[in-house]
Formats: sequence, structure tokens, C-alpha cells
Amino acid sequence: MATGGWGPDDITRLVSKLTLEQKVAQLSGLNTPELFAMDGAGLGGAPGIDTERLKTIRPHGVGHLSMAWFIGGDADDLRAKLDTIQAGVREVSPFGIGALVHIEGINGFLHASGSQFPTAWAQATTWDPELVRRGAAVTGAHMLQTGVQLMFAPVMDISRDPRWGRVHETYGEDPELAAQMSVAFVRGIQGTGQDTGVLATGKHFLGYGNSEGALNQAATQLGRRALVDEYAEPFRRSITEAGLSSVMNSYNEIDGVPSAANHWLLTEFLRDTLGFEGIVVGDYDAVNLLRTAHRTARTEGEAAVQALSAGLDVELPADVNYCHLAEEVAAGRIDEKVVDLAVTRVLTVKARVGLIPGIGTAPAPVRPDRTEAAEVRRAIAARSTVLLQNDGVLPLPRTGGRIAVVGPAADEMRVHFGAYTSVSNAEMPIGMMAVMEGKVPGIDPASFVFTDIFQTRMPGMDDTFEAAARELHPEAPTVLQALRDNGAQVDYVALGSFERGAADALDASVVMEAVSDADLVIAVLGERTGWVGNNTAGEGQTSVSPSLLGDQEELLELLGATGKPLVSVIISGRPLILETAARVSNAVLLAPLLGEEAGTAVANALYGLVNPSGKLVSTFPRHLGQIPLYHGHHHGSGYGHPTGTRHGYGDLTEQGPLYAFGHGLSYTTFSAVFTEQDSTPAAELDDGMVRARITVTNTGSVDGETVVQLYARDEFATVVRPVRQLLAFSRVSLAPGESRDLVLEAPLERLHYTMGDGRRGIEPGDVTLLVGLASDALASTATITVP
Repeated sequence: MATGGWGPDDITRLVSKLTLEQKVAQLSGLNTPELFAMDGAGLGGAPGIDTERLKTIRPHGVGHLSMAWFIGGDADDLRAKLDTIQAGVREVSPFGIGALVHIEGINGFLHASGSQFPTAWAQATTWDPELVRRGAAVTGAHMLQTGVQLMFAPVMDISRDPRWGRVHETYGEDPELAAQMSVAFVRGIQGTGQDTGVLATGKHFLGYGNSEGALNQAATQLGRRALVDEYAEPFRRSITEAGLSSVMNSYNEIDGVPSAANHWLLTEFLRDTLGFEGIVVGDYDAVNLLRTAHRTARTEGEAAVQALSAGLDVELPADVNYCHLAEEVAAGRIDEKVVDLAVTRVLTVKARVGLIPGIGTAPAPVRPDRTEAAEVRRAIAARSTVLLQNDGVLPLPRTGGRIAVVGPAADEMRVHFGAYTSVSNAEMPIGMMAVMEGKVPGIDPASFVFTDIFQTRMPGMDDTFEAAARELHPEAPTVLQALRDNGAQVDYVALGSFERGAADALDASVVMEAVSDADLVIAVLGERTGWVGNNTAGEGQTSVSPSLLGDQEELLELLGATGKPLVSVIISGRPLILETAARVSNAVLLAPLLGEEAGTAVANALYGLVNPSGKLVSTFPRHLGQIPLYHGHHHGSGYGHPTGTRHGYGDLTEQGPLYAFGHGLSYTTFSAVFTEQDSTPAAELDDGMVRARITVTNTGSVDGETVVQLYARDEFATVVRPVRQLLAFSRVSLAPGESRDLVLEAPLERLHYTMGDGRRGIEPGDVTLLVGLASDALASTATITVP
């Protein structure tokens, strides 16, 4: 293990000292469980680490460590085991180069020791990038504490099809909102000067959230203009505004070319156009899919050549394909210079985080601020509950009256967590153990494939999974518990299920009897989201109909027929078709996967202890046939098009959404209008900046917060533009009767697009600015002129 006498600028010289085999070793991962010394322990055991295996399985070094989230019970144990592994890696790696350790973290550090936050979709509904930055900073501290260098987050995908199971991992449908949230997350991890010693990864590049049929890993049918102008915006901004260090490819194919082997995408566009200088890492098994799914490669070596030549620097989680690169170079099928370029990028990143002796300095371990984590978690949960409708039944009185609580989500904890959380991480080994022990009907352990775990139904396991969630978060109340803790008289009746069985038919008389003594009914409904165990949303879990499954729709109809005031609480990480809930309920509240704070946040919102202020980041359709439905559709398309005999759904009375992007009510009311301030115009274009002067007023009777939203509409262009484009926004807290003057501004560049001649810019002409409190409530307009 010679370490050499390197200086800070000697990456190129270091690469020249490596053998071809040593270079190739830097371009792939090692599954950390390969080093587990089980000593007879099962999947649920606490394995030790056997680094002696490295001398046999990775004699030329280890580039990256995969699946670190399965190591250790607490932070100190994780750190100790990673340090042990790194010591072994440095022994086999040239010049003592360490391995880059990655972990997931869209909802917080993905480990039993990590602080957990509401899911990304929930974070976005706060419309508060600073909260996202603060949460990511806590996650970055967990990385520094445990010796992890690379975070596989944020998810920058634009998601516009609610059938897709991964909507909850995203920041929603809008490029501008997703860009602001992504930049905030990257800054939270990397710091404003990219100097924290830990790095962020933007994923999935590109168009992954718009797959054909919403199927995971399927083709993306988008033109380059849409990819460049809309879907790439979060990546573009994170690169230019936050110095994004890593990008992960997507599983899809675009125009017949898999993203993992797309030179235009990963090199010409990402690097040459967007100016990205970091590393491109492969999503797990993405290079394998070139052979097994896309069928563009016949052999492992051919897949490796396709991916590396396109600009995919690192294969993960292992080296199934890239281990053949030395053979491919020797056969003349790829130039060693291509390998050198990728290795140079990888080692440059490693030097930044102190993994190369003599080049760079390793960051010092820190302890995460658990108080800050709790404050951020509670703030996100409080600001992300969305009041979808309310006829005045909310807020509820805390004394007097009797409340009946029903629904399958009322007294469950795991329903509030999505994938890539502490709960889903715990469910994985539980599910695997059940399969291997033959406890899952219809599954043969001998022929079971690991990836099948995501969609396997596991009857009889619900109590086991729920117990794991409660063990992880013992202090967290369910919605039912939190409602009771607030002093009201609450009766619980176990009505409703996520999955309908042969004997589960609801009886109208039973429902009527259950709520007969109640003054009001709260139905807590929704769907489970995660990796394993009877979920209907999550990675690899697409739905043909994103709706309230099981007997929940029937339960709503029966509850509506009782005549009792009805409040529906919806637990979901994506838009669901809620036509029935909207029709029969007096109020509807969305709790978008709030994690351990969900019960408290929901109860506080229902009782008015917190005035709801969340705003939707995804459009909720009225009907399945409207999908995909989003606010920024083009002129001439979508629900904003003038209806008539040649446009619109003939069998749908209301053409628009059930709940629009940006929608969210409060227990007070607000107005937002353009105003001249200090003799300056309400809207202007000045030195490349669009400025809008707005007065927002609390016109109601209680304190409240709202989000003022500024949109733009390009009135004429030589290519078709969106009917509205989010430009800027601001969260405002006001007392009753209070007004505040705001100035919302954004660079004109935010309105740039790919013009007819292929250049990005904006053509001369009028741009209408629209301000309001939702994309369908833009009552005030102003005009600027682009010269």
C-alpha cells in the first residue's frame, strides 16, 4: 500500500501510475454485504466484517461501497464498521485510495440511526426551500458522523403521472419548484461553498418520472425540447447554483437509446451544455439492463463499453459488467483513454472528500444536531398538511361533542412512511426472511429473485411490519392516538381496509350503527407506500388506477349516506382520484407521508392548533382518463384549452382538475394583487430581472400563512409555450387584517426555452405575469415587454 508523495493537483499523475486493472477497479462498487461474517446469524442478525475477503474478490482495489444502509445498529457501530472496511480497502487499493461510500437520503439518512423527515413530496408542499436545506444539512451531518461521503439524493425527476409509484420521492410536477427545492437540498448537503466534505447526487437523469404507462424503467416518450427546457431544469440549476457533484442516470430509454448508454444525454448535454464536472454514477443494475431489458448489448463487456463510452463513470452496485473493461481495452473495443477520463473524474471527487492520502483532507466527524432535526421535522409536517376543501366544519372543537374515527389508516404507523425511510429499510430484511422461511404463499424460496420482493404480496404480515414501524418510532402517535391526546371524546371503529377480501364486504347497517352516536366522523384513508409488504405505491409499484383501494370508496359512500358531518383525511404520497371523498365529505385534509410527525400534525390541523398552509405540488385529477394532468400544459392542449366539440372530454362535465397545482386552503382567507409601490410599476423587466410588486392581505379572522405564487405566460413565440409557468413564490405569515408588500423577482433566464433556431433564449414580445394563491386562482395580472 504505497501512498506516494502526492500534491493537491496530482490526479493526472496518479492516474498515470495505475495499472489498467487498478483503474477499472475504481469504476465500480462492492456490495458491502459481501464482507459480512455472519457466523451463523440470519438476515436479522448483527454480522461482523471480514475484510480478508477483499484480497481475493477485489485485489486491485475498491472504487465504491454499496448498500451501506444494511450495516450496524447505531451511528457509532456504522462508523466503526465502515472504518474497518476502509482500512481493508486501503490495503488492497493502490496508494491507499479509499472507497467512496454512498447512502440514500431523500427523507433523511437511510439508517436506523438517522434522523427521518417527511418524504420529498411532503417537503415540497411546504413551498419552503429553507426547510429543505436545513433538513439536508442534518442529513449531511449524519454522513460526516458515520464516514459516508456520497448522498444519493435529491430526486430531481419531474413527476406528472400519479400512476407512477415513485411520485412521493419527487418534488412534484413543476420544473421551477423542483429546481428550487433541489438547489436547497444540494446546498444543505454540500454547503454553499461545496466545502462540507460530503457530496450530493441528482437523480434520475433524465425524464424518468414520465415513463410510458408510468411503468418503472419503461421508455420515456419526450422530445428533446421538453427534456432540455423542463425536465432538466432542476439539474441545470443545481449544477450552476449549487455545484452539484454527482448525477445518477435513469433506468429509462429515450428515443430508443437507454439513458445508461446515451452519449448525447450523459456527455453532450450534461457535460458540454450544462457544464457538469462531477461523476456520473449508474443506478443500481442500470448497466445490467442494457443486456437483460433494453437488449442493446449481448455481453457484459459490450454493456460496459456502451455505458462507459456514453459517459457513465461508475457501475453500481457491483462490477458485473465493468470488471470486463480491461479485456475490452485489450481487444481494442474501447480506448484506455476513455477509462482514464472516468478514473480522473472519480479520483477528483475522492480527493475532495479526503479519500486519497496526500491529496485533500478528510472531514472531521461531527454529531448531528438532534434538536435541529426535530424542529425541522415538525415544521415540515406542520406546513405540509394541505386543506383540500372545507365547508366550515373545521377546525374541530377540542371539547364537547363526540367523534367517531374509522378507516384503515387511523391507527397505523407505517402508512405514514414512504420508500427509502427507516421503516422501509426495516421491512426489507423482514420480508426477505419471510420468503426464505417459506412463509409467503405461492413463493418458492429456491427460485425467488431478490427484485421480486418489491411486488410480492405478503398476506398475514401486516402486524409484523406495523410492529417494526412502532419499534423504530415508539414515541410517535398514530392519528387516532393524537386525536385522543387532544382531549376530545373519540371512539374508534375498525371499518375499512386497504385490500378487499372475499369476506370484507361492508354492511350499511353496520356502518350506520358504528357512527350512530357520533356528532362527526373522521375517516382516515389512503394507501401504503414503501418497498416490501402489501404496498400499492413505491419503487416498482405502478397502479393502473391511483385511487382509494380496498373498500375505502364504498366506506365513504356509506358514511356519506349517514348524514353525519364527515372529514376525510387522506394519507398518500401521490395524487389520488378523490372524487368520492370530495363529493361526500364536508372537509378533506391531505397528509402527504409525514413520517413520525404525521399523527400530531394531522390532529393539530384538524383541531386548529396549527392553521393548515400546505400547497399542492401535483395536480389531482377528477378522473383516471385525464392523466397525465398538470398545470403547465402547452397552449392548445390540456384543461386550459377552450372547450368545444373538437376539444375536451365529452363525458366529463368538469374538464379541469379536482384540486389544482398550488391549491391549499386555510382557516382564514387571503388576497394577493399587483400594486404600485413607492411610485414604481407593479411589474417590470430591469437589467435582466423580472420584478413583481404584490400586496398580500389576510382578509379573514385568524392568524395564518399562505404562499403567494407568481406565474408567467409568454403571449407569443415561434414554438408552443406553456399556458402558465411558475416563476417565483413566497411564504407569508399574517395576522387578521394585516397586509404586506412583497417584491418577487426572478432572472429573465427562468423563462428561456429552446427557440426555433435551436438556441436557448426568449423572443421579443409581451409576457403576462399572474399572481395568486393557486394556479387556478390567479386574479391579478400585469404585463412586461421583452425587447
